[in-house]
Amino acid sequence: MTADVEDLDLSVASLPPVESEFTTEIGTYETEHSGLGMRVWDAWHDMRASTRRLIGENPSEGRLLFYILLSDMVFFLSWALKAVVAPTLSAQNMLPAEIGIWLIVALFARTASVYVFSLVLGFAMRLFGGTGSWKSTRAGVFWGSFVAAPFGLLFALITVLFASLETQFPILQDAFISQAPYWMSLIPFVYFISAGVAEAHHTKQTFPVFAGMTFVAMVLWFIALYMRVNGII
Repeated sequence: MTADVEDLDLSVASLPPVESEFTTEIGTYETEHSGLGMRVWDAWHDMRASTRRLIGENPSEGRLLFYILLSDMVFFLSWALKAVVAPTLSAQNMLPAEIGIWLIVALFARTASVYVFSLVLGFAMRLFGGTGSWKSTRAGVFWGSFVAAPFGLLFALITVLFASLETQFPILQDAFISQAPYWMSLIPFVYFISAGVAEAHHTKQTFPVFAGMTFVAMVLWFIALYMRVNGII
């Protein structure tokens, strides 16, 4: 009888893993992909699966705060490059002279604002049937912000390249072209946060969340421009 039980255990252990439980995007559930760099790489391949893994690990608040603080530093570096170190001519005409001070204020205020943003976004998702908690929403927003940060730095370097070539290629002085990296850097940021929040709230599609956040961002941007033109800010 004991021999039969041992044979049964060996046969069960030799069975291949169930594909539906373990197969996902590259490295998302592989233990060798536990480093932060590989986790970001996994998120670029499948943000929803990466967020699902993070939420499943029940991360501490300190860990989530670590992600957003790293994101803050990359944000500060990218905007310092675009607005202070090598701004394009059109950007110099639009940005205030106190941009350095504004960047420092934004660096310190960004973390608090992301907490508030996560709370508001979580509340909005629940109004439309979302089931995620505030902590899972924070995980999606903070992780998405960190995953998108390298793209912001990439577009900042493109802005620096545009600024260095403006004298050789006058077309780069056109406001539409020179400001394109400023706009395009928002796309990865909105997308990765949308995918993270969609996963946190168990919604089937990412696009409705992405479209809603894009619409709100455009409305806020036009409000800011209107207030700037009329001297309100």
